[in-house]
Amino acid sequence: MIRVANGQGFWGDWVEAPLRLLRGGPIDFLTLDYLAEVTMAVLQKQRMKQPAGGYAHDFPLLIQRLAPELIQRGVAVVANAGGLNPAGCASEVKRLTPNLKVAAVTGDDILSRLDEIQAQGCELANMDTGQPLSEVRDKVLSANVYLGAFPIAEALSTRAQVVVTGRCADAALAMGPVIHRFGWQADDWNRLAAGVTAGHIIECGAQATGGNYGGAWQEIEDLDEIGYPIAEMELSGEFVITKHKGSGGRVTAQGVKEQLLYEVGDPRAYITPDCIADFTSLNLADCGPDRVHITGAHGRSRPEQLKVSINYAAGWKATGTLVYSAPNALEKARTSDRIVRKRLARLGLAFDEIRTEYFGVNACHGENAPPMTEAAEVQLRIGVRGQHRNAVERFTQEMIPLVLSGPPGATGYGDGRPKVREVVANWNALLPRDLVMPRVEVIE
Repeated sequence: MIRVANGQGFWGDWVEAPLRLLRGGPIDFLTLDYLAEVTMAVLQKQRMKQPAGGYAHDFPLLIQRLAPELIQRGVAVVANAGGLNPAGCASEVKRLTPNLKVAAVTGDDILSRLDEIQAQGCELANMDTGQPLSEVRDKVLSANVYLGAFPIAEALSTRAQVVVTGRCADAALAMGPVIHRFGWQADDWNRLAAGVTAGHIIECGAQATGGNYGGAWQEIEDLDEIGYPIAEMELSGEFVITKHKGSGGRVTAQGVKEQLLYEVGDPRAYITPDCIADFTSLNLADCGPDRVHITGAHGRSRPEQLKVSINYAAGWKATGTLVYSAPNALEKARTSDRIVRKRLARLGLAFDEIRTEYFGVNACHGENAPPMTEAAEVQLRIGVRGQHRNAVERFTQEMIPLVLSGPPGATGYGDGRPKVREVVANWNALLPRDLVMPRVEVIE
């Protein structure tokens, strides 16, 4: 049995969780999940300003902090903090912690090969719209393939204590250590499906241990000291989801089921680079305090194509806010929205989209928001997105004047004019897997 823990569900998660996992009890591997489509876009913006960047800049500092514990306890770290530049991230880890062996998994970046790939007849069509990539090819900023778990297992076979990847499937972070330790084969579909299932459950960190729980969340104790999830994996593919004793939160079958369905389309066909897992075949049972036993994983052969995450320049945006107080807070906010829209129309400015939200009323639920009589305060938020920066820039001058020339009671304008930001949009496509060449690089 091996214990694979996850101390981060997203870039910006609780900074104390990794250290608490190391000190709270025995684990063999510590995974840290940094990436999402929006994160890749953020990293791309950073890399445009600093070509040597493009990775989670705080990860090397975290490893420097964890290094004494990692060495003392013999724990290896696997993280996708490399983003768009895993080799650069791994090199910085090695610089800060020269006594650790560090490896990088590369090969997911296919930006320089896009024209070659398209020339071979692969259109890289948008998975949602069917549009060929050629329609935005001149705007593409990055292109990364979702890699699987076997390159991570290969990196661990070099005895690396820190493995840094770029874009990989989230579940692969936990699967890689399991494949490395147990020697599971690439066609062992059911056990691979078990690894996918365990990886998917723990990938979002404390969301599997009582965080963001949709049930009786008020009854969950000590969320200020919430424990992060651990998968205790057996060679057979059976596993237990748990957390360290004495930590806060709660691990239950119901909570694990919620996480199983998180970001899942068809639960009968959860597609990953390594296999297709059927979550409906699983048996979940509470087997003690904060312990959920999972069996019955069933998998099918891996897909012939891999998912590609492409970022491209999609214009400019800006968002402005004002807060209106009662009485008639909502009426004031709606009146200000009409004023802004009329002024923009008179200026003849063209936008791809203008969106208005009323926080405190219906920003989260829209038309399904419960009825209300009077709000104590309402935040008006107006955002615009368009292809022309000058138009977006002109919009930013239309919110602040309402403080004196609009309805009474406006506040919340201390930041002044909103900033114009570049829009980096995501384009998902499929690519034949034989066109992808993962590599493992040990950083010296």
